Amino acid sequence: MKRTSLLLSAALLAVGATPPAAIAQELVVGFTQDANTLDPGNHRNRETETIIRNMYDGILTRDSSMNILPEIAESYNQVSPTVYDFRIKDGITFHDGSALTAEDVRFTLDRLTREGALGNDQTSPRQSLLGPVSGVEVVDGNTVRVTLSEPWPLLPAMLPFNEVVSKSFVESVGTEGMATQVNGAGPFKLVDWRKGDSIIMERFDDYYGGAAGIEPVGPACVERVIFKVIPESASRVAALLAGDVHIINELPAFAVEQVEASDTATVMTVNGTRSFFIAMNLEGDVFDDPKVRQAVAHAIDKDLIIDKILGGNAAAISGILSPDAFGKNTDLPAYEYDPEKSRALLAEAGYPDGIEITMDTTGAYKDTAEAVASLMTRAGITTKVAVGEAALLTEKWRTEGGEKSGDMYFTSWGNGSLDPQGIFVPTHVTDARGNSAGYANPEVDSLLDAASTEVDREKRAGMYQEAEAIANADLPYIYLWVPQDIYGVSRRLSGWSPSPDSRINLHDACLD
Repeated sequence: MKRTSLLLSAALLAVGATPPAAIAQELVVGFTQDANTLDPGNHRNRETETIIRNMYDGILTRDSSMNILPEIAESYNQVSPTVYDFRIKDGITFHDGSALTAEDVRFTLDRLTREGALGNDQTSPRQSLLGPVSGVEVVDGNTVRVTLSEPWPLLPAMLPFNEVVSKSFVESVGTEGMATQVNGAGPFKLVDWRKGDSIIMERFDDYYGGAAGIEPVGPACVERVIFKVIPESASRVAALLAGDVHIINELPAFAVEQVEASDTATVMTVNGTRSFFIAMNLEGDVFDDPKVRQAVAHAIDKDLIIDKILGGNAAAISGILSPDAFGKNTDLPAYEYDPEKSRALLAEAGYPDGIEITMDTTGAYKDTAEAVASLMTRAGITTKVAVGEAALLTEKWRTEGGEKSGDMYFTSWGNGSLDPQGIFVPTHVTDARGNSAGYANPEVDSLLDAASTEVDREKRAGMYQEAEAIANADLPYIYLWVPQDIYGVSRRLSGWSPSPDSRINLHDACLD
């Protein structure tokens, strides 16, 4: 998008006028939820990371096209299958004016990966995001060497999700202080956190500029940024149309036409990275029969739901991976909508009169789950939707290695890296933490385990494609769709575009 405000600024300077950059500009984001914490190393929440990432930078980052670029690192190279070197830029400062060094980077990675590093025997919940990292050391003054216990080609893809902290600051305030205080090296610094209401930031004028590969490089365009917590969708839309906020996330499909027709805002979309699916309890007495699972698959008209409920803003899937994911199998057979075939399969499985089941979901997915349940009911699978709290449903369906007690679970799993390791492994490996279906296939386990350490990209992609084909045939889940992320954006905003990893990076955003 054109930097209209910068062109106007240059024109005004030419005639001696005061440029817009001298006028305090406040960019407000209407956001669905508050941060859980401001500690980059002590959460596993995408919305929390979105907020934090405007105050902290990472060793590596991604542009809006998901390309991986050096950020705090000047460059990096893979020394061997198990060793990576990251050369850290000179001249970067934290918000308190202290210099960022290779030792801060080493300390950050150690804090994320070492058992008990957060204090009081607490290990970072982000530890698994760095896989088999077994050692971190500083070499040659400004180079950080990361050693892996086994080859893990995913490391560069996961580093953009982890931000660099100040060693001295962490040692000063402790893990408890890190929850509410910020001393990052990002484009904005914390002014105030009004919990449940807003997080207020101001421009860090000594910002080094961020990734050299993402223009323009330098301090942020606007002087202040506010993440205003507005959980209710209609209220976020109203705030956008009134001009009170400049970006809203999770624009509901029903409001897209209204926003597009307004004089104040427009709609921006980007392919999402969250796969929606229905887990069927393979440990129970009904869905252990593949014919029943196939009956469910044929009972759901995915295209109808995408068109009528999701406003056409989603892509249907026949496997767990997003269409944009590395290693996606693009030749998976689809289970076409055919309610009569569903009834026939149920009869073959010994249920000529159909079955009655309950489908669990959270409140956020209630309407969509009920639409799906209505279709299933028409096909002889009488379905009741039960809405539960996310934490309780996670305990019920995602207790690692635990028994499942429900029938079905309408849910989703995000995969911001677009690498299969982040979604395929936790949802399909036997007894994995996200394996809601209780699925167990040794062949799939073996393929996913081998792929995690395979350094040949073509071979690795082939392993994921084979594993996805097997899972498509086994059908432990009904693979539904990957929605687009939809944003409402003020027509005053320039220089910003959404990213598939859900980041709202405001460094380059300007207000005209």
